[in-house]
Amino acid sequence: MCQLLGMNCNTPTDVTFSFTGFAQRAGHTGDHCDGWGIAFFEDKGVRHFVDHERAVDSPIAELIRRYPIKSCNVISHIRKATQGAVGLQNCHPFVRELWGRYWVFAHNGDLKDFRPRLHSHFRPVGTTDSEHAFCWLMQELAKSHAGVPSIAELTITLRDLAARIAPHGTFNFLLSNGQALWAHASTHLYYVERRHPFGHVHLSDEDLSLDFSQETQETDEVVVIATSPLTTNEVWTAFAHGELVVFTDGRRLTT
Repeated sequence: MCQLLGMNCNTPTDVTFSFTGFAQRAGHTGDHCDGWGIAFFEDKGVRHFVDHERAVDSPIAELIRRYPIKSCNVISHIRKATQGAVGLQNCHPFVRELWGRYWVFAHNGDLKDFRPRLHSHFRPVGTTDSEHAFCWLMQELAKSHAGVPSIAELTITLRDLAARIAPHGTFNFLLSNGQALWAHASTHLYYVERRHPFGHVHLSDEDLSLDFSQETQETDEVVVIATSPLTTNEVWTAFAHGELVVFTDGRRLTT
């Protein structure tokens, strides 16, 4: 299975520390070696990087580890292929436009016998089950709302759509339109909330620590989501099976 990493916060923040540990799962602490990708929202724009090389070796991944791109919504993925060949066209996250905004999606899992008809302009470029599911989600969102819906309305619709896909296999995913970050768990997914007072944090996949109190303001609020906890000395909350959660401004919303 693949690995997911997401970040949602109330002020633009870099993800270099988390990504440094996360990338080790692509060859050092894990065998997710079939490509990787990351997307950063900046207002309505998206910086989108993918590479079919292992994240531990990729020069592009080295750029991400060293260049502090700041964003309020980030989605990253390292791939262990189950459907679709190793190649750029099959690297997550995938990006599409809907209602004048970019949407970014990454999936961890394997969907069987889920190839519904796609009859709008959302079509896969690659051959993964993940991209097909993303195109179907975008298609059904567009069909379900005549105008631009609120975050709460989108959450209700996405919860229903995810429940229709999940019976076909493992469907852990991250999805964002730059305004919110949605996370759905079929099996393993965790999140941690960071806010004042910030402390000293140590990565689980690499011998690296950071004192967040030296890097943040008292008003900063950050949520980090991962397939498995990225740090050894923080309390990570497990998602329930079949749970879809939405995060905005570094907080979990109750919907």
